[in-house]
Amino acid sequence: MTLPTTVTTERLTLPLWTLADADAIRDPRGPRPQGWHPQFPREDDRDAATMWVEGDPWSSRYIMRNGTVLGSIGFFGPPEAAPDGTPEAEVGYGLVEEARGWGFATEALKGVLACTDQEGVRIRASVEPTNAASLRVLAKCGFTDLRGADEDGHLVMARPVPGGRMEE
Repeated sequence: MTLPTTVTTERLTLPLWTLADADAIRDPRGPRPQGWHPQFPREDDRDAATMWVEGDPWSSRYIMRNGTVLGSIGFFGPPEAAPDGTPEAEVGYGLVEEARGWGFATEALKGVLACTDQEGVRIRASVEPTNAASLRVLAKCGFTDLRGADEDGHLVMARPVPGGRMEE
């Protein structure tokens, strides 16, 4: 299973991070690459950089608009078989504060979901129950299966693969 190196949507470009990107994100004292929004990277982006794997199409990506990095989106590793045998991966995403409320998170998530659908991969997400904006993004993107809470108290939601099945 593979995803494209760069996913493109109507307004956004979602390229995979390179080693130089991950290194720059991890080092807050290093030089800032051109094109980064002043609020990027966020703490969540730095966390994602610790899990980044070179050459893995299921790793972290920028969320870019007109050449400016507004946030990141990616998976917590490649898909693994769920108990029902369906390949499944967990997604995470986030934007700098100034970029929120414009539909960019929804558009970025729909962009990567179009790719995962082609691969037959079911996607899940964990979200804080108080994060109304992220819950709206997930709802707009078809995350309809509420699986309860994880060990951190986050709601775990899944999105069925179109034409596929939900976890039983």
